[in-house]
Formats: sequence, structure tokens, C-alpha cells
Amino acid sequence: MPSVLLPRPERAAPTASATVPRRRTRLFALAEARWAGTALALFLIALPLQLTGAPAWAWGPLYTLAYVTGGWEPAWAGLQALREKTLDVDLLMIVAAIGAACIGQVMDGGLLIVIFATSGALEALATARTQDAVRGLLDLAPATATRLADDGSEQTVSTAELAVGDTILVRPGERVGADGRVLDGASDVDQATITGEPLPVAKEPGDEVFAGTLNGTGALRVKVERDTSDSVIARIVVLVEEASRTKAPTQLFIERVEQRYSLGMVFATLAVFLVPLAFGADLTSSLLRAMTFMIVASPCAVVLATMPPLLSAIANAGRHGVLVKSAVVMEGLGQVDAVALDKTGTLTEGTPRVTGIHPLAGTGLSEDALLALAAAAEHPSEHPLARAVVAAARERGLGIAGIQGFASAPGTGVTATVDGRTIAVGAPDRLLDGAGDAASARAAVVAGGLEDDGRTAVLVLRDAVPVGVLGIADRLRPDAARTVAALTALTGRTPMLLTGDNARAAAHLADEVGITDVRAGLLPQDKVTAVREQEANGRKMLVIGDGVNDAPALAAAHTGIAMGRAGSDLALETADAVVVRDELTTVPAVVSLSRAARRLVVQNLVVAGVFISGLVIWDLAGHLPLPLGVLGHEGSTVIVGLNGLRLLRDAAWNRAAGDIR
Repeated sequence: MPSVLLPRPERAAPTASATVPRRRTRLFALAEARWAGTALALFLIALPLQLTGAPAWAWGPLYTLAYVTGGWEPAWAGLQALREKTLDVDLLMIVAAIGAACIGQVMDGGLLIVIFATSGALEALATARTQDAVRGLLDLAPATATRLADDGSEQTVSTAELAVGDTILVRPGERVGADGRVLDGASDVDQATITGEPLPVAKEPGDEVFAGTLNGTGALRVKVERDTSDSVIARIVVLVEEASRTKAPTQLFIERVEQRYSLGMVFATLAVFLVPLAFGADLTSSLLRAMTFMIVASPCAVVLATMPPLLSAIANAGRHGVLVKSAVVMEGLGQVDAVALDKTGTLTEGTPRVTGIHPLAGTGLSEDALLALAAAAEHPSEHPLARAVVAAARERGLGIAGIQGFASAPGTGVTATVDGRTIAVGAPDRLLDGAGDAASARAAVVAGGLEDDGRTAVLVLRDAVPVGVLGIADRLRPDAARTVAALTALTGRTPMLLTGDNARAAAHLADEVGITDVRAGLLPQDKVTAVREQEANGRKMLVIGDGVNDAPALAAAHTGIAMGRAGSDLALETADAVVVRDELTTVPAVVSLSRAARRLVVQNLVVAGVFISGLVIWDLAGHLPLPLGVLGHEGSTVIVGLNGLRLLRDAAWNRAAGDIR
């Protein structure tokens, strides 16, 4: 029986899609950021003083303080790593900075300190923001719930106090307090945060509901079936945290080389200093040769061989709408060889739209007239399907008539009096229940055809007689098929579709974009399982999604990319990269750009290796003057740095985008 639409409680206003409450750690709340900021400020004060010829007492103490504030944390971490018999690269950079200062290159050493301190601060901020998003996810579940006693009395209790077997009342507009099953009542529940489904799902007695999902216009009595700590929303948090911890730490290629290289350089420097001394050389010349060797053999050019191409690629991608969070991520993007895509909000726009208007023969209604009737009846409703109908009428410039006697029946539809006629708009199987007339039969055929095409059918009745059917769907992004084809070409295999939506809608969309591996009806943990299966088979998975339900899979994958415009906070913080402008074609473009950056890294490593080898041989076999050694070292550094900056040009992005066309 239809019930009058209740005003929505202010405390739980339904939205088009439930979002995670936002928590954000401030940058300077982190100790790493404060130390890095102090070091940078001191360096920026000292630099102009030195360059303008100020006396050393004016800028020397400032550089010293910059060394201390920016370098003590990585130095301490490096010393702790040494206790575990691991040579930390950051510690070597600190040693190199101090060595540079010892031979008069104070500015170079200070710059090295500031770069490493800033990098550490940004890494700490990224970690803190991810933790914020994970903790904020728990706020989706309400803090309290209305528990019903056996005598029917109501008691407001903390959701943490709910036990399996309790019965709770979920009023219109409230969030569900616990995972359970509907005992009584009917409503539409927005569970996009859990399953990713674009439209609210009708719930009746016997249907499962999840904590944190948003109830529509009907009241539900729900029997609790899981403890709060075991709810789906709580398990999403656990999955994200576990995936982030167990994800194999991806090291830059150069970092893997650097461990052995740096160890060799340390021992070689000591040998260059001690061996001549053992054969009677004087201390000063031996020390000068060793310091020259340390400078020309130091990994500065090797480090720059890697970072400028990757950072240039990051900057270029950012200008074109893709935020890549680190150089490690940019390197990893070029390694992916398999892709998994979410459906709603990723391949589709995430907003339901009217895609078909079908007046029935003999009704005398045009498409516009049918749409105007439906929009008038749906106008007071806040259901996403109703908003889609009203929006379609406004796009066509149709007037929306006034109504009387509006009523809403959750799971069925709405009724209203429009121009003296009773108009009902809702689910065909409910409104046609038991009807056997010819008009009802025609309407059922049209509705069935729309549903077979993966669309939602909405029936319109006038005075209890079917007059037409509307088709509503979450519209496919215009560039979805092209993106799937490009990703297939880049990886050599067709992407997978991982979605919480129903199998029929998923299969229809997959056919449109050319995906053959479809996995539908998945909960967040099921998506993680699918990703880990592929990773266990040796694949480096790229997962692209947008919702809370995608976050665990984004964290578990080799690389995760979130769609930024409609993405949840958790997905955006968990993902390794974010498509800011929601242009799906930028995903294969950034993968191609990453591969170009990796090729440039190899080129730079060859150049750096040639320079270092030549200078080292000169220093050991002959006599390399210190100024010439510094010039050669700095020259190689400049060359590889400038070579890496080539990826800053728009032409580099255009080539990457052209590779996918």
C-alpha cells in the first residue's frame, strides 16, 4: 500500500552517492614536513647570500643548520639500517653532502639535503592521507541505531552494542546500522559504497542490507546477522590496510642497483685513500685523490639518470589531467601487463539518464507528452530514477505540470494526479502484477526488451492503463571502447571487468566496449581475490576504479588508478594515480608515457656510466685534477638531467597519446 512520502530527516540527507566523511592531515602536522620546511627556508636564505659575495660567516651557519634540520632524520634512519647490515641510500647521500661540504661544495651538499628531506616529507604526507581516508571510511556506518525490544519499544544504542539476532529499525533517510536481513518493510537502499551499483536497490523482507548504506523513503525492520567488527564496511577497511601492508615494496630500478653500487663506492674510496698511504704516499695527496674519486664515482649522475625522466613524466601527465603520486608509481605504470576495470563511474558516467522513450500504440501520446506526464508525477520524488526523468524533461524544454495527491511506494514507484488523471510511474513487474490485457502485454514486451539491453525499464500508467515505457541507463563514457582497445594493445590482453552490478547489465556493457572476461555481483573482497589471482599468476595488474568498494582492489594491485571527479576519498587516497578530469583515454596515454620514461632512464644510465667510468679510470690510472673531476662530474649530471627533461614537452604526451590511436 502506498505511503505518503515522509520529509527526509536532516541528519541523514540522501545524496546521489554516499561519500566518505573527509579527514585530512595537515602538511605541517607532520614532523617530517616541519624539518624539511625549515631546511628549505634556511637553504633559500643562505643561497642568495653566498651568490652575492657575502662573507662566509653570514651564510655558513645557515647552511650548517640546513644540513642538520634536513639531514638528521635520514642520517639516523641510515644508522639504524646499518645496525641491520643494510646500507641505506639516503645515508650515503648525507655522507656525500658532508663530503661535498668538506671540499668546499657547500651549496651542492645543501641542495642534496633539501631534496631528500622534501621527498621524505611528501612520502610521509601521502601515507598519512591514506590512513585518514581508511579511518574516515568507518564513519559511513552510523554511531547509533534504533534497537527494537520484544515488546516493540525502541531504544537508541551504540552500533557497537548491537549483537547478532537483534532487530533494528531503519527510518527513511537513515544509514543502516549493521549488516543484516530485512524482516519487514520495503524501501530503496543506495548501496553504491559497497557494491558500486549506480541505482538504489529495492529491498523487501528476506533481502540483505549492509551497514553504512543509505535507506530511501521506506522504513525497514532489519535482523542483525553480523557483528559490527565483521560488517562488510569494516572488512573493506581491513582489506585496504592489509593490502597496503602486504603489497611488495616497489623500488625504482636505480635503487636496486644503488645498494651494490654504493657499497662498492665506499670500499673503493677507502682503498684509493689507504693503498697509496701503505706505499708511502703523503696524506694530503692521498686524501685529495680519494675525495676526487668519491666525487667522480658518486651516484649523483646515476640518480639523476632516473629521477628527471620520471618527474618530467609526472609533471607532463599532471598537465594533461593525470595525477601520478610518485616516481615509483610512474615507473610501475610502464610495467603493467594486465588491466581490471570497474563499471559504474569508470566505464560509465555514474549518473542514470533516460536513454529511450517508448509510447505505446493507441495511446495518442508523443515521446514528449509521455515524458512530460512521467516527469510531473516524479517531480516531488528524490529517487535517482525520478531525478533522471525530470532532468530529461527539462533538457527537452518541457513544462512540468502541477500535481496533487503524490504518494510513494518503496520498491514500486510513485502515483500522482496530473490534470485530473491518475499517473503511476514505477517498476513494470510491480505495476503490471496480474494484469492480462493487451496494453499490459505490449508494455511487458517493451520493458523486457529494454531490460535485455541492460537498461532499467520504467512503466507509465494513466488511469491504471499502460501508456508507455521509459528506458534508463548509466550512460557509457564516449571514450570507453577506445580506451579498452588501447589498453588491450598496450598489454597484449583484453582487460577484465570487475563490478558489483548485476550480471546482465555487466555483460551488456562488456559487449559494447569489447571486454570478454566479465565478473559481476562482486563484493569488495571478491575484487581483491580476483586481482590477487592474477598477481599470483605473474601478472602486474593495473586496477581502475572510483568507489569505496574499489579501494581494496586498488590497494592490492601492482598499480591502482582512481577516477577523480566522482571518486570517493578512500579510492583517491588509496590509488597510486588519479584521473583528475575523468578522461578515460588518459589512462593508456600515461601508461605509454611511463614506458617512454623508462626508455629514457636506460639512455641516461648509459651516458652516466660512460662518464663515471672514464673519470674513474683517469683518476686511478693518471692524475685527474680536482676541478676537472668536478667539471666532468657536474657535466655528466647536467647532460642526463637535461635529457630527462625532454619529457616535459607536450610533444612527449602527444606521442604517448598517438601510440594508442
